[in-house]
Amino acid sequence: MVGHALRALTPSAPASTLPPMSSPGSSAAFPVTRWTLIAEARGDATARRAALDELLAAYWTPLYVYARRKGLNEEDAQEVVQDLFADLLERQFPGTLDPGLGRLRGWLKACLDHHLVNRHAAQTAKKRGGGARHVPLDTEVGERALAAAVASPEDAYTHLWAAQLMERALARLGEEHRDEARAGSFDVLLRFFGPGVAPAYREAAAESGMSIPQLKAFLHRARVRYRALVVEEVRQTVSRPEDAEREMADLLAFLGRA
Repeated sequence: MVGHALRALTPSAPASTLPPMSSPGSSAAFPVTRWTLIAEARGDATARRAALDELLAAYWTPLYVYARRKGLNEEDAQEVVQDLFADLLERQFPGTLDPGLGRLRGWLKACLDHHLVNRHAAQTAKKRGGGARHVPLDTEVGERALAAAVASPEDAYTHLWAAQLMERALARLGEEHRDEARAGSFDVLLRFFGPGVAPAYREAAAESGMSIPQLKAFLHRARVRYRALVVEEVRQTVSRPEDAEREMADLLAFLGRA
């Protein structure tokens, strides 16, 4: 998945020249991000639970694989990730790990490292707050990701973070095609963006009822839109506009080396 998806980004603008950030009513405003959800959740228990549920659903797998690569067994890794998010819920986020600076990717890993160093204290806090809600984790998914991950904990974490970010963008592109917001077959795109060997243009054009120029134009539009969706996913994980360009460049460079 990552190989074709990464190649799908390369014909577009370079990572250092991202489209301008905007939101309704403003030509330059930074959009609502997951950092915004975190900031708004500090003083509201309901918002805090919703924000943490969203974070856990999107990002638990890289954290789980990171913990496993650090030497924890399956049960302990699941417990540590659960404790991490339960602790974030109970404590309204550790003040020493300020989300106002840096990137969500590094901040969550720093949170987990904090838990790994202080596991006994975290387990004690969990017992004291025994009513904290845990969200079920599909550890089979985590173990499959672990089996495909590189050996280094840090590299495994970054690779899976980037891969899942790109998969979320690809899923959003698929939703747009299924909702008929965009013309053309998503199945054709998957043959070029998905895993496996991409087909020859002549073959894919014949099967889809397009000419080769039409197919190339279709793929170009899809690549442009897909890259825009990847950029939106990256912007969800940074707190400042200038961080988005660095994060996008860092992730693409990492995947290019992996």
